[in-house]
Amino acid sequence: MTTCLAEFKNFFQGKIYTRIANKENIEEEISRADLVIGAVLVPGATAPKLITREMLSLMQKGAVIVDVAIDQGGCVETARPTTHSDPVYEVDGIIHYCVTNMPGAVPRTSTFALTNVTLPYALDIANNGLHGAIQKDPALKKGINTYGGKLTNREVAVAQGKEFTDIDEL
Repeated sequence: MTTCLAEFKNFFQGKIYTRIANKENIEEEISRADLVIGAVLVPGATAPKLITREMLSLMQKGAVIVDVAIDQGGCVETARPTTHSDPVYEVDGIIHYCVTNMPGAVPRTSTFALTNVTLPYALDIANNGLHGAIQKDPALKKGINTYGGKLTNREVAVAQGKEFTDIDEL
């Protein structure tokens, strides 16, 4: 078990079961799941397709897939973007919920949540300037996607077919 999964399991005091997301484990788990939540994020890049259409045949009819990664292309091969007003569709007897911008369903709460995590970065930039803030905070530095008209996030540059420039060069 990777460190991240071990930490996750410890956080929930052993009340959850975790596994590495490889093809064999996914097939085994979805065959007995009533609900599958696909939540894959590769910052700046398209989400990999971890659940194929073929895998749907392993699931019980009426089971539900929620593809939280839909804003990054989805991690389910049969996922397509839906809306809050028309949120679900069925493929091979499996219900798909693939609403883009899921936090939009609770705009007030999601705004407070986003503000709580981003405001410290904004204050750091305001107080120290961008250069000072990214020098003391590597996480903030990793979050810079563009600067001075250059793409400074490698994954974004690759996804866009554009040239990448390391932020340290600027």
